[in-house]
Amino acid sequence: MSSTSTTSEQLPVITLYRGWLESGRHVWSPFVTRLEARLRFGGVNYVPAVGSPPKAPRRKIPYIEYRNAATNQISSLSDSTLIAQKLTEDGLLPNLNANLSPSDKALDLGIRAMLEDRLYFFHVKERWIDNYYTMRDHALWDVPYPVRVIVGILIARNQTTVLYGQGTGRFTNEELTQFKTEIWTTISDLLQTSRAKASSRGLNDGEPFWVLGGDGPTEADTTVFGFVVSVLVSTAGPESQKIVKGFPVLLDYAGRVHDKYFPDYEKWETA
Repeated sequence: MSSTSTTSEQLPVITLYRGWLESGRHVWSPFVTRLEARLRFGGVNYVPAVGSPPKAPRRKIPYIEYRNAATNQISSLSDSTLIAQKLTEDGLLPNLNANLSPSDKALDLGIRAMLEDRLYFFHVKERWIDNYYTMRDHALWDVPYPVRVIVGILIARNQTTVLYGQGTGRFTNEELTQFKTEIWTTISDLLQTSRAKASSRGLNDGEPFWVLGGDGPTEADTTVFGFVVSVLVSTAGPESQKIVKGFPVLLDYAGRVHDKYFPDYEKWETA
């Protein structure tokens, strides 16, 4: 499916602001990729654009603008979770979790929380503190160099304060490595079980399999795919990339989803 605009007779035109140019490529933000996956799983076309946090409704990437074909109204939305919820409520996206049992809904939410509310902060530490210059120059790509130096220092200081208050900044690097490995091991184990279930049902070669083992994706898949891809394409998180590449099922999972839903995007290096 290509990320092209829709006509007025189709779904509203959606412009997705991803923070970077990166035409035809996944960006480093797991939340951007998560939202792109959510839109593509639902068959919704969109136009990618750059945008910037100061222009975003909540001053964060990603954010979208979409025009309702019936009313011609333009709405701006920010935060990948709230965007997906709103578009689902408006009937633009299907409810991926509608048919899940209560226990599966809890598992789905737990997986998302483990990555978005725990692993995310480990990644921030690895990128903004341990690999500062690589992250600074990528995140502030459009900022003139002298200003980039100052802004980068301010961001790093703020992240250090946030991470200490949140708790991640109080752990040693060895402890954080253990935590990251534990999380990815858990996801790997889930995916191995899901792939086995899908294979027993006659999974075709190259077809995606899903985190909860069902016939289609759930919200957890958007997050897992987003975080795996973020690790694989970012050069500011070498340790996380090494960990993820050590689990073949993670590469298989992300590769199958990419091939089916992102054939127009450049694929990451697996070596």
